[in-house]
Amino acid sequence: MAKGPGQSGPASSQDPGESGVAVALRFSRGEAERGYAVTAMGYDGRWDSTDQIPARAVDGNCAAIPFCIPRFGYVDGTSGGESHRYSLSVDAWSNHDDGRGWTASAWAMDYHLELISNFTYAIDQDNGDQFEQYDDRRVYGGRFEYVWPASLTEKPGVVRTGVELRRDEIEPVGLFLTTQAQRRETVREDDVTQTNYSAYVAHDQRWNDWLRSELGLRFDYFAFDVSSNLAANSGDASDSIASPKATVVLGPWNQTEYFINAGRGFHSNDARGTTIRVDPTDGVTPVDRVDPLVAATGGEVGFRSGAIPGLQLYGALWGLELDSELLFVGDGGITEPSRESRRYGVELGAFWTPLDWLIVDLDYAWSHARFQGYDPAGDRIPGAVEDVASVGVAVNRTDGWFGGARLRYLGEAPLIEDNSVRSDATLLVNVEAGYRFNRHWSAFVTVFNLFDAEDNDITYYYESQLPGEATPVEDLHFHPVEPRTLRATVTVRF
Repeated sequence: MAKGPGQSGPASSQDPGESGVAVALRFSRGEAERGYAVTAMGYDGRWDSTDQIPARAVDGNCAAIPFCIPRFGYVDGTSGGESHRYSLSVDAWSNHDDGRGWTASAWAMDYHLELISNFTYAIDQDNGDQFEQYDDRRVYGGRFEYVWPASLTEKPGVVRTGVELRRDEIEPVGLFLTTQAQRRETVREDDVTQTNYSAYVAHDQRWNDWLRSELGLRFDYFAFDVSSNLAANSGDASDSIASPKATVVLGPWNQTEYFINAGRGFHSNDARGTTIRVDPTDGVTPVDRVDPLVAATGGEVGFRSGAIPGLQLYGALWGLELDSELLFVGDGGITEPSRESRRYGVELGAFWTPLDWLIVDLDYAWSHARFQGYDPAGDRIPGAVEDVASVGVAVNRTDGWFGGARLRYLGEAPLIEDNSVRSDATLLVNVEAGYRFNRHWSAFVTVFNLFDAEDNDITYYYESQLPGEATPVEDLHFHPVEPRTLRATVTVRF
């Protein structure tokens, strides 16, 4: 069993445990012209000790410290969590021969999370550094879209317009200090209501045989209402943003078309940050509020080609500017707003069907990500992966056999702003093979991490203090990829 905070000695070699169940049911009626579908999904799970672990404590690296764990071990064996998510959605659609049609959906979800983490272990020598994040919410939403022909020339044109609604009722969301999974202090506890109203309109117009355009505009309004256990951090806030978009498509010439996209988007910040006034850890230190909505502006230019029979190619050059990054804070287990940033990169891909039953696909992306403005800390964005690649083979034979393989590569990334510490690349291969007995029954076997690579899913760099260490130490902390794992699945359709 793992030693408690402040104690020295080896941790247990027992791997973390996990259990859960997931169910999905779908009932539908109708055809492409008109119909409806009802979908119910549920998930309930529990897990132990899935925190990242410090590299210095893993077997082979820990001779100089009084605390050693295996690669799939843990520092604090009482960390873990439980969660459930139950949802029900209804979709309906109606399409007419004249090009008019509509789609509508409504959904509701019940979500619960109790997550107990310990990222820095024992900086607090008396109580340990464990904390709990608690979230209990109901979420409701809906969407309606209407499409009709509307041309500015003799060529086809279409208008799409729609509205969306999402409402989160969170009672409560909290952060608590814990010791061996028992709460000992409330950092903050809030009831939060967040509502998002959206409306959009887009016009797709073909001007001639080689020119097509799409112009769109989306409007979002957010309303936040926070009731905090610290009165100074209670309040309400709201914000809105308009997001225009434009696309121009040229071609096709020789089965190849070229496109230019430009537009604006956004990400929303934590509702609690929009009303905060004082630091909840001491109740007096002033804290700046965050902007509820943060704009993002981007564009791309590229091509799509089917000039070679059986082979589809695409490529794009893109750029993106964010008014504020969200960065992970290791010692708090949270994200916080940071500086403006700029990214640009290249995406390339191929989709090849050499045989009717065989598909090969390839994707590659490279990106250059930097903070904007001078800061002595540096301009690299921690965790921004620079290269990503994927190669897949899919088999779907008429005699019932199906399967495939997928290679996934994630390149290195800077872990701190000055680029002096970087993560290692990750390379994984998964394979799958199955047989379709009839239209109702099929079975398949999947092998994850076929070559049992000892790579990492994600890596961070920050200070932590292990039991038995005198002071905090800066180190790599990582989540290992899953070991070679076999999963068998039987599917029934009715």
